[in-house]
Amino acid sequence: MKNAKETAEAAPAAGPIRIRIGGKEREFDIDNPALPDWIEDNKLTAGGYPYDKKMKSEDYDKELERLQIELVKAQAWLQATGKRVMALFEGRDAAGKGGTIFVLRQYMNPRTARNVALTKPTPPELGQWYYQRYVNHFPTSGEFVTFDRSWYNRAGVEPVMGFCTSQQHEKFLDETPHFERMICNEGIHFFKFWLNIGRETQLERFHDRRWSPLKNWKFSPIDIAGINKWDDYTRARDLMVERTHKEFAPWIIVRANDKRRARLAVIQRILLSLPYAGRDLDVIGKEDKKIVGEGPSFLEK
Repeated sequence: MKNAKETAEAAPAAGPIRIRIGGKEREFDIDNPALPDWIEDNKLTAGGYPYDKKMKSEDYDKELERLQIELVKAQAWLQATGKRVMALFEGRDAAGKGGTIFVLRQYMNPRTARNVALTKPTPPELGQWYYQRYVNHFPTSGEFVTFDRSWYNRAGVEPVMGFCTSQQHEKFLDETPHFERMICNEGIHFFKFWLNIGRETQLERFHDRRWSPLKNWKFSPIDIAGINKWDDYTRARDLMVERTHKEFAPWIIVRANDKRRARLAVIQRILLSLPYAGRDLDVIGKEDKKIVGEGPSFLEK
């Protein structure tokens, strides 16, 4: 078995890169185990995040447990009524999608609460209608399904990294609201979450992945290639939200520099939207409008 140093060194190498951030040119070397001070000092407040301290772990643990009890009640309601829930989780690399999905589903019955995290399309899938491989995983009666990335790959990573044509991108932006209207008309409770993080936040998380013997499997060549494409991803995100944010299928924007607050905000929004039996609004509480909102106006510029 490899030791921690050997495992960390097995992660993909990148070398120093120049980054312009906050009006200054910075150097960032993912292969240097020392995190630069300019990242350490701004990793929480990056992108205009409204809090300068993380939520205390004891407060988070207490609130999370209360909300997870409500989720168990919501799942029982789904099974009793046959209602369906589908939630998409999107965001930049290292935004916290996987961790949020984990705590959301942690105490739900896995037989009827599934997570979908698809790999790149197979040759047969490349010949299908673009949405087809996702539709195959839609919820049946009583199910709660989460997507760790979704068809919105065609609005983000694919156009930015050159994995689709401009015509395919435009067609997607035009057709997706019609596709999602059908989902909502079908009676599925449908959520689209964008977990929004600042640039120094992302760099700190990349650095943590690179040097963690437990997390370096998450760090990929796509992460390296995307470090200098921050502005390209921002433009793609803004266009995506502008074109696909609809009243019937809104983009729920969660400022996610603090993973604890973000996870609670996601669970709150879902619970407040489902009319399940025994719902306790006092336990769920009110949304923190500093970190959760909807549509283009809530994105930092």
